[in-house]
Amino acid sequence: MSTKKNINTETKPVPKVDKAAKVAGDKKERKKKRHETYSSYIYRVLKSVHPETGISNRAMAIMNSFINDIFERIATEASRLARYNNRHTLTSREIQTAVRLLLPGELAKHAVSEGTKSVTKYMSNA
Repeated sequence: MSTKKNINTETKPVPKVDKAAKVAGDKKERKKKRHETYSSYIYRVLKSVHPETGISNRAMAIMNSFINDIFERIATEASRLARYNNRHTLTSREIQTAVRLLLPGELAKHAVSEGTKSVTKYMSNA
């Protein structure tokens, strides 16, 4: 067995690349993942009720978590009601019943009246 070493000491020159061209052309720009929140809606409601009052980022995060939690509870309860009645579609009736079951007393009445008002307004514009 013979061991030959390749004694090629010549190195090829590395072509210089403009850094600005490399950054702009070679890499794909990553899009930020969308993070949906209710913050714009919370802010609008706050301003309609108390125009002079602001809200901190921490309070906004708490409100956003609260709305996500209530939404999840209502959706779960409405889904359960639809399943009990052998239905495959959630309608405003299931949502209304879920709200009545989940929210206490006067709060449920106000929520149902606001929801009915919203559905009526939506149906008139559709």
